[in-house]
Amino acid sequence: MLDIRYSIFINKLEKQLSAYGDREGIIPVPTASIDLLIVDDEEIALKNLERIMHKEGYQVVTESSGERAFELLKVRRFDVVLTDLLLGSIDGLELMAEAKKKDAETEVIIITGHGSVDGAIEATKKGAFHYLQKPIRPDEVRSIVRQAVEKRRLARRVRDLEQKIGADFPDIIGNCPKIVSIKNLIRQISDSDANVLITGESGTGKELAARAIHQTSRRHEKRFLAVNCASLTEELLANELFGHEKDAYTGATQAKAGLLESAHEGTVFLDEVGDMSAAMQAKILRVVQEKELMRVGATTAIAVDIRIISATNKDLKALCAAGIFRQDLYFRLNVISMHLPSLSERIEDIPLLAAFFLKQSAKRAEKDIRGFSDQALSLLTTYGYPGNIRELENIIERAVALAKTELIKAEDLPHDLKDFHAFTFRRRTGNMKTLEEIEREYIQWVLGQVGHNKSEASKVLGIDRVSLYRKLKRTVFEE
Repeated sequence: MLDIRYSIFINKLEKQLSAYGDREGIIPVPTASIDLLIVDDEEIALKNLERIMHKEGYQVVTESSGERAFELLKVRRFDVVLTDLLLGSIDGLELMAEAKKKDAETEVIIITGHGSVDGAIEATKKGAFHYLQKPIRPDEVRSIVRQAVEKRRLARRVRDLEQKIGADFPDIIGNCPKIVSIKNLIRQISDSDANVLITGESGTGKELAARAIHQTSRRHEKRFLAVNCASLTEELLANELFGHEKDAYTGATQAKAGLLESAHEGTVFLDEVGDMSAAMQAKILRVVQEKELMRVGATTAIAVDIRIISATNKDLKALCAAGIFRQDLYFRLNVISMHLPSLSERIEDIPLLAAFFLKQSAKRAEKDIRGFSDQALSLLTTYGYPGNIRELENIIERAVALAKTELIKAEDLPHDLKDFHAFTFRRRTGNMKTLEEIEREYIQWVLGQVGHNKSEASKVLGIDRVSLYRKLKRTVFEE
């Protein structure tokens, strides 16, 4: 049983390490660097274990008293603790708790006699690595200790990498595999000047990713300038990007450099690049190809050295196929591609993000709010977030404004979350719902969210309108 659990755990850790870009793999740990504490009030058993572990090369400390072992664990960390379950006034569970208080990654192996196996099994449920039954077999104890040491080593490596990645990108919150891959990609392209195209739904943090790319690049000491191509008219966008000469148009009383020129040797972030007109696309293509630009009203070109990071929530390939977006510009902008997942694709990061936004909002509001109630956190982690991270941030800011205690409670959250959470897998009678019942309720909820627009609902549901009408017709017939 241990071998199966151990293999599953090691496989999970190695997948995490691979996602973090760690290529070290399973490497035997030098046993001389491993500190073991063995606690047993039976002198013969204690000496036998000490002899076996010494032969393996471990640094071994032994204690025959549970009380002395407890005091030792208060001041010293151990990699692995082997302890008898029954030790008199202090038992093995208390020693395990103290060992893990000092170092949560300390692995504890419980030693038990035939009469206390149930207690040892219970100890594994509370965090013990495994248990050994007396009389102890040398091969068994050697194998279990090696596995405990390897588990600790890999867990520490994962933790160290998580901390390093978090320190490198403090504004990109999350440790799910997709976010870790994005952080690794940012690190990998830090020495590159290639243009980057970031795709993803609105509110997924595309500008934060663009800033992280800039901050890790050789251009990090130069300017990072951003513009939203969808928020300005074509004339205003041209003026913002390219600047103008004096008297280029009425009111242009002096020359002005645009963002592209002002970001010389730095980075320009073009958000919603898919909304640019054909004429603007042609101008941007010239900047990318020729490394020069023309101010509005100018007759001579200005050389520029910039890196362009673009972002869009649209399918640029489809726009190219439809003749709406220039394919040559697409290839120039999409040298390196990066896709940001929606928040619903990284639900394991929601508690981290919520805590991050809570800390920010509470500080701004000058409120002492320290966390979320269990019900509030449950609502936050089961909501669908069509507005992604931006929506979560707004929800937390609103909750902080309404909160009356040091915890965000369910009543502080918007009704949308409660309505979404109302989907349960049980009927009111307590029996489980069928898949068909859950699907029917979800379709009705989506229709309500989009104002009963069936075309929009079919897009949200990921089915065509014919399929939606068929499901609705079946629902009406059944009702």
